[in-house]
Amino acid sequence: MKRFFTLAELQAERATSGKRYLEFLRVPALSSGIYVLPKDGVDQQAPHQQDEIYFVVSGRAHMKITRDGEMPEDRAMTGGTVIFVEAGTEHRFHSIEEELVVLVVFGPAETES
Repeated sequence: MKRFFTLAELQAERATSGKRYLEFLRVPALSSGIYVLPKDGVDQQAPHQQDEIYFVVSGRAHMKITRDGEMPEDRAMTGGTVIFVEAGTEHRFHSIEEELVVLVVFGPAETES
């Protein structure tokens, strides 16, 4: 199992795949990937069955998080921002002003919806 990764390698592999999300680590307790959205892109993800942590590597955008029974939170994000999203919570990146590169960690490992 690979234990060390560089952002450059992960971004190159993701770009080659042609997909917005590249999972690069999976163990029973967690999974992790790189998620990239282009400037003015549309985030079409749905709520996940796992808790998530997002670390914004680079870019500028907003994220809206809507939990049942609570007022929605909508925040601007730049490189260095860390976001926690509880399992089952509606959330979406929007207003993407610069290509957004995000490290995503699911706990436990993400399952297919």
